[in-house]
Amino acid sequence: MFESRFQSFADIGGPTNGAVRAAELRRALDAQSLDGFIVPRADEHQNEYVPANAERLLWLTGFAGSAGAAIVLKDRAAVFVDGRYTEQAKAQVDGSVFEVRHGVEEPPTEWLSRALKAGQRFGYDPRLHTPDFVRRLAAACEAAGAELVAAAQNPVDSIWLDRPESPAGPVTEHKTQFAGEPAAAKVTRVREALGRNDGVLVSDPHNLAWLFNIRGADVSHTPLPLGYAYVPRDGRPTLLLDSRKLSAAIRDGLGEHAELAEPDTVVPLMERLGRQGARVLFDGATAPALLTQTLERAGGKADVGADPIGLMKAAKNKAELDGARAAHERDGAALTRFLAWFDAEAPRGRLTEIDAVQALESFRRATGALKDISFPTIAAAGPHSAMPHYRVSAASNRKIESGVFLVDSGGQYEDGTTDVTRTIAVGRPTALMRDRFTRVLKGHIAIAKAVFPRGTSGAQIDALARRPLWEAGLDFDHGTGHGVGSYLSVHEGPQRISKTGTVALAPGMILSNEPGYYAAGAFGIRTENLMVVEPRAIAGAERDMLGFETLTLAPIDLRLVDWKLLDACEIKWLDGYHARVRKTLSPQLDTAARRWLHEATSRRLGIRSRRGSEPAT
Repeated sequence: MFESRFQSFADIGGPTNGAVRAAELRRALDAQSLDGFIVPRADEHQNEYVPANAERLLWLTGFAGSAGAAIVLKDRAAVFVDGRYTEQAKAQVDGSVFEVRHGVEEPPTEWLSRALKAGQRFGYDPRLHTPDFVRRLAAACEAAGAELVAAAQNPVDSIWLDRPESPAGPVTEHKTQFAGEPAAAKVTRVREALGRNDGVLVSDPHNLAWLFNIRGADVSHTPLPLGYAYVPRDGRPTLLLDSRKLSAAIRDGLGEHAELAEPDTVVPLMERLGRQGARVLFDGATAPALLTQTLERAGGKADVGADPIGLMKAAKNKAELDGARAAHERDGAALTRFLAWFDAEAPRGRLTEIDAVQALESFRRATGALKDISFPTIAAAGPHSAMPHYRVSAASNRKIESGVFLVDSGGQYEDGTTDVTRTIAVGRPTALMRDRFTRVLKGHIAIAKAVFPRGTSGAQIDALARRPLWEAGLDFDHGTGHGVGSYLSVHEGPQRISKTGTVALAPGMILSNEPGYYAAGAFGIRTENLMVVEPRAIAGAERDMLGFETLTLAPIDLRLVDWKLLDACEIKWLDGYHARVRKTLSPQLDTAARRWLHEATSRRLGIRSRRGSEPAT
């Protein structure tokens, strides 16, 4: 009945080839007189989603997570992952070859400083690491009495014989009606932010796409064109994109704003700027160390800091916000149709996680506007819902049974990017499930209602989401919220709501609001909406104040609410949110879905859930 065009359920990774490939890598290291090498899960731009030809960590170790690294030495090897992936890594990596290490509690550089021996030569690929990480690698090698060496060729590439070609997805125009500002005006703003620098090297493809109002198709789920740009204080920018990606019309349009060049000319460009003694700004989070090293060896000065485009891109303009609202209305109607369908089908006991993924994508495709999903849908039943980053495969596919079902999903539309999580009751939820769901909901409401002075960071409000859980001795390990792009990455910085979110929140920034709770091996809870920061007028206020407008429109499952835990203000917020959901989405729904939505969002007004929740009177 349904199908998925944007998500595969193939089993990815596994320990089968780890021993053979680690041995091959060690032979390749001997050929370069190296005693060890680090293999990150990274491309030249530090993207979250990387093209197939950059999946070196997966190819070598079998680990298929989105973040991690491996270090291979002559006599031992290790894979480093964060807390999201420790169990996955243990299942996918050959433990007889690779130790699995928690990369946050024991960073690779700390492990390396103890594992290396004096006099050894440790290699790295300067295209795949930032300048700061290379400095930490150098310090680790120095502590061990070893030498850090930039490899002339990545040894993994020399043994990966069927390595895919570089991607060449077509570049498309992101029309001004969606972007809200022409590229020329953006270039002017960037120049004004250069400070003492002679120019900026744009290494983040998200910033590149934003600056020139283009989108691409080089990686999964995010419309990125991989490449670089150099914006000088004076003169025309240089845009370095693979010419295979450019139609004649796109080439002519981009040629109005920039000189066009191939990406592999970025190193000669840095050499030329270095000989001129140029001071160039590099983005510390995405710039390859190779480029800063090249510039400085040639006589230039590398100013490694924050690309100013990051904050410019984060603060959405009116056209982008209007587009986001339209995208969320469209997406909310599709999600509501799915929830109505799911509520009818799940109790029959025949649905699986893959069925749910395929159905939800089909409802989104039926809008006629879906370009892609914004990330692989997390459809998690039973104990799988306790894994925050679970990915269903043909092997892991689970039947949806009584308990809770968690679905975290989103869509890429030309006018906006969505990301929404709902936890759904299947059968009669337990008292414990309702308690945990309601504590998560209380934290979600606290963030949604937050009012704070301009200059407040996400770290300063993160605790609001955690307090109801803390009061019961509980917590969750991920951040409360991440930034979201405008038909770009569903995970956009620099803004975030987390313990490490130090960037001040500003009007126009879009963030997620997604506290959660996870009982390992049992069930998980997460409720996520997207919000936009907006000015908030308060009578008699002595400071400029900000708050949030909730963008996501979709019902929250009232069958999971323990009404005794909600206070009057929280109930008022929930009623008001659902009234807005009904008013906005009802005109876009057929009669059956509209009737379901009214019932699903009105249960506390006296409609008793057929699954046994107890709405307040």
